[in-house]
Amino acid sequence: MAKQNEVTPGADNAEFRAAMRDVRPLKSGAAREASSPRKLRHVIRKPAAPGIELHEMPLIDAESGADVSPEEMLSHRRPGVRDQVLRRLRRGLIPIEAQLDLHGVTQSVARSLTVQFIDSARAGGLRCVRIIHGKGMRSGSRGAILKSALNGWLRRHPDVLAFTSARPIDGGAGAAYLLLRA
Repeated sequence: MAKQNEVTPGADNAEFRAAMRDVRPLKSGAAREASSPRKLRHVIRKPAAPGIELHEMPLIDAESGADVSPEEMLSHRRPGVRDQVLRRLRRGLIPIEAQLDLHGVTQSVARSLTVQFIDSARAGGLRCVRIIHGKGMRSGSRGAILKSALNGWLRRHPDVLAFTSARPIDGGAGAAYLLLRA
């Protein structure tokens, strides 16, 4: 004898069919469109461009006019990069996929490491990276040497679409988020 709450196998199928009687199948592809964000354009990934020659990115000296104060926030975007993208980058809403720490290195070593880091990030298909450069508090009267140099290098690097100083939790004025070309 079956219990009152127990359902027999045949009754289960009948109840299911009764419940699904008015359901109509979706048109093909409709479920995929509803579940994934819509892509606005098709992006073709190009192979990574060859690295910039180091002589194209000169060392920054105090007379160059590119000096940045230790607490100054960096921000730059190339033409064609929307304000919304820079705002998302500044707020840390784009996931950081790799980082480079330049603390304690000389300017020439920092330049070489920066170029290598950006080239390898692009080759790996990374979109957003962080470079920790420090504020230059121990540079004395010379100011923020690496920060100023990095500001100039990143503005001229063709693979950097935008950069901005990081949120305080990620290094603040002593670090920068970079948005790289896809």
